Amino acid sequence: MRDEVFKKHRDEISKFEFNDDVAQVFDDMVERSIPNYHEIHKIIADLCRRAYLGGNIYDLGCSTGSTLQIIAQAFKKMEKDRPAMFGVDNSVAMIDKARKKLDSFGLKDINLSNGDIETFPMENAGMVIMNYTLQFLEPSSRPEILKNIFDSLNPGGVFVLAEKIICHDDQIDKLLIDLYYDFKRRNGYSEMEISQKRDALENVLRPITPTDQIQMMKEAGFKKTEMIFRWYNFCCYLGIK
Repeated sequence: MRDEVFKKHRDEISKFEFNDDVAQVFDDMVERSIPNYHEIHKIIADLCRRAYLGGNIYDLGCSTGSTLQIIAQAFKKMEKDRPAMFGVDNSVAMIDKARKKLDSFGLKDINLSNGDIETFPMENAGMVIMNYTLQFLEPSSRPEILKNIFDSLNPGGVFVLAEKIICHDDQIDKLLIDLYYDFKRRNGYSEMEISQKRDALENVLRPITPTDQIQMMKEAGFKKTEMIFRWYNFCCYLGIK
């Protein structure tokens, strides 16, 4: 379904929520709103081939299950046994959508949970993924979440974190935001849609600088960490335990 969540004028803009309306159009929303969304999935699939050493795979904030489906496909192409995979999301609507999607691909054995990713228990973790999820969590809780991920990973385990970011320089930050909105315009979003969604996300999506993010990962225990992809104000980090 096409994303038209903010197409009609709203007298009052409520905070953005991952409710049923969003879940129904989420795949189109991220396709048209997050630059190189599919490229991040390709990176994760490549990491499964090159860096994954075994153990369970966890997707924290799994949304509609696209990442889990692509990982399963990657293992099938490698002709390797697929490890136990777990998807967690605090949105019931997203989990319902993910279950239907994964079932349609014959992936009924992937474990999905509607729960709090801040407290979800992880065991024998070989890979943990957070795609555009940490940015929605309370900044004060992020160091503890990253520490829990690090502690849960096996030695050599891989952590993939994709996030929206802000720049250190205000002028450059404004320029990249304007370029990002040009990207959304090219993908068919109107000025009203862009404006209303921006207002809905204010104080809900709270990005930080790459320097702060890398430092936070290091403080959590990741001595091997690097930004491995960037497009304007979106990027992907890799941490290895």
